[in-house]
Amino acid sequence: MADLSVNFAGIRAPNPFWLASAPPTNSGAQIHRAFEHGWGGAVWKTIGAPVLNISNRYGGLTIGGQRLLAINNVELISDRPLDVNLREIAEIKRLWPDRAVIVSAMVDASPDAWREIVMMIEDTGADGIELNYGCPQGMSERGMGAAVGQVPEMCELNTHWVTSITRLPVIVKLTPNVTHITEPAHAAIAGGAHALSLINTINSVMSVDLDTLQITPNIGGRGTHGGYAGPAVKPIALNMLTELLTDEGVLKSGVPICGMGGIVTWKDAAEFLLLGAGAVQVCTAAMHYGYRIVEDMIDGLGNWMDDKGFATIADVSGRALPQMSSFGQLDLGYQAVARIDPDKCIQCNLCYVACNDTAHQCIDLVAGNGVRVDPGYDVRVNGRAVADTRPTPVIREPDCVGCALCANVCPVDGCITMVSVPSTQQNISWDALTAQRPEIATSWDAMMAYRKEQGIEIH
Repeated sequence: MADLSVNFAGIRAPNPFWLASAPPTNSGAQIHRAFEHGWGGAVWKTIGAPVLNISNRYGGLTIGGQRLLAINNVELISDRPLDVNLREIAEIKRLWPDRAVIVSAMVDASPDAWREIVMMIEDTGADGIELNYGCPQGMSERGMGAAVGQVPEMCELNTHWVTSITRLPVIVKLTPNVTHITEPAHAAIAGGAHALSLINTINSVMSVDLDTLQITPNIGGRGTHGGYAGPAVKPIALNMLTELLTDEGVLKSGVPICGMGGIVTWKDAAEFLLLGAGAVQVCTAAMHYGYRIVEDMIDGLGNWMDDKGFATIADVSGRALPQMSSFGQLDLGYQAVARIDPDKCIQCNLCYVACNDTAHQCIDLVAGNGVRVDPGYDVRVNGRAVADTRPTPVIREPDCVGCALCANVCPVDGCITMVSVPSTQQNISWDALTAQRPEIATSWDAMMAYRKEQGIEIH
């Protein structure tokens, strides 16, 4: 059986599934229950400065009847007394010595404030400290959270204040609310961070109620921006993870990264691991389904690793990363076309509409008797039958550019697939092509001449 244990920046855990710093890790009783279900670690809900939370803290995104595709929160850090949190942290670590117990912290940007909280955390016996530089609401207005994470100089300085005084591994949690995620990452590493975690929540306004005209969540007739998380943010999180793990400075440092953002199943977690994460954190899914989801995560990941022949998490981590590239390095000559499995097609014709209206008009609707019809066809014209059955979409492969829109709108899994086909075009990247013939990048005449040489037709 696969070994799911991890050693993340010196922090050991029986598996890579950790609860993120959030409401699911608000108290010792909760984390104790989570560990009973099998979670490998937990990042305690952020402790630090005194706060007052509000009612109506969450807004949810529902699409097509599927609830909580994303969540927006205006919750602050822990509002429980500092001494209570510290006492429970120590108790949990005593009861669960094999689990990763990491304490998230956020205080005023001063060396004295950090020294005080760090010494308290060390006394609990916790395994590590996560510096919360990502909270986008409430705390950022007080000069903490994202206010630190968005300014590389502050990120480096605050990190240095912590790493210079503690013996514990220090993880810096990065905010996605920046132009380039590499800049705060470099700053954290320069400040001595032993590891990074990302992404924290994305700044957002969830929605406006069209009946009441109120912003949601509605707090006494007012609304505000909050932190966006949940399944909908996974592609953003994966992108930022790969930005860091393909960055020369981050790679040279060797700091591990804990991935989070939209992880609901073991498959989601496996994607983060394959792109280089050393462990993962989960929040919204636990809030939606409860702690027991980790049981399926552990079983699913272990079985998949066994099937693939991966013995350890280290064998998985980063296996897909070499495929990451820039657009300029992609093969311009590669060609694929869409193909429809007629046995799976339900004749909803969504592919036709999408292709005809918004893509490359290469799908026809063909009736059972071979007659090509329009989507609003009448089966009888002047009393004569034109089509004897509901039409079926048929792709004209010579005109298909392989955009894959049809495959993405099709509601039936495996009905439309993208198939690689032989290409007569030159297998060359844009970077290589423009290095050989720089005029192509600036002259349409040169571009058209190249297309003619290669037999490229744009319809």
